[in-house]
Amino acid sequence: MQSIQLGATGLRVSRLCLGTMTFGAQTDQAGAFAIMDASAKEGVNFIDTANIYPLGADPQDKGESERIIGRWLKGQREHFIVATKCAGVMGPMPWEHGTSRKHILSAIDASLERLGCDYVDLYQLHHDDANTPLDETLEALDTVVRSGRARYVGVSNFTAWRIARSLGRSEALQLMKYVTVQQRYNLLFRQLERELLPMCQAENLATLCYNPLAGGLLTGKHQHMASPDALGRFGAGTAATMYKERYWHEREFQAVTQIVAVAQEAGLSTERLAVAWVLAQAGVTCAIIGASKAEQLPQVLAASDTALDSQVIAKLDTITREFRSGEALR
Repeated sequence: MQSIQLGATGLRVSRLCLGTMTFGAQTDQAGAFAIMDASAKEGVNFIDTANIYPLGADPQDKGESERIIGRWLKGQREHFIVATKCAGVMGPMPWEHGTSRKHILSAIDASLERLGCDYVDLYQLHHDDANTPLDETLEALDTVVRSGRARYVGVSNFTAWRIARSLGRSEALQLMKYVTVQQRYNLLFRQLERELLPMCQAENLATLCYNPLAGGLLTGKHQHMASPDALGRFGAGTAATMYKERYWHEREFQAVTQIVAVAQEAGLSTERLAVAWVLAQAGVTCAIIGASKAEQLPQVLAASDTALDSQVIAKLDTITREFRSGEALR
């Protein structure tokens, strides 16, 4: 497994990061342990989660992904880089979400308890919060790091201008700066190439790209006119609607058909090709991979050591160039 410097930090991590948003819903604890075992065996030392996971969980199940990871980490915590997030709704009270100082400081303590850890390596804001003053959020994150509860901080699902604004305020106030940006990026969603990826390169921010398989659409196993698998990403749980809105469209299916043909010509599985493409893009640090069962991992894990031919990359660019434009990031 290849490793890479995490942006402007002195930390090196595996180029593949294990995403865990299915743990506790689509994937039970035994299945999650098997996935983490298989990933670790192949050299993945970077694990990403969030306090609201499993994705689309009922209120009583939020945090179960962290609990499962915590049980698995016992006795081997120092062998892994652990990242989690806050900002999502964790309870009925109006202060149990967002990026206020109150919520951030209570959320990190709750995450550490669920993970069974004294600290996390990376603490991220899951999304922007326009209702909280930016300086308040940045000062709270600074407190988290200086108190030893996290080593670094980052953001996810932010627009480029808000990240740039945050970096400027952190410099002015002499606070800890973001070192990572976690965003959605794949062959069917390339909007980041317009502004965000160039900005991250200029500021030496590590980019952690989630959804490299577009929720599984880039495996090529789905058919547009057929009903989604009731147990899969497009059919299971409350998040299924979101995934169908993102990818379940004729334009995307037409592109996938062409991508599958390129993969076959290159002698690669479509999922290996799709993840390898993400890793090959300028400015990309890591690809966050996910699975609902361990059997889905081998081809994806192999992407870390797959160098795509320039002609293959050119063909994929021609097929998916239109996905560089579209609706603004949410």
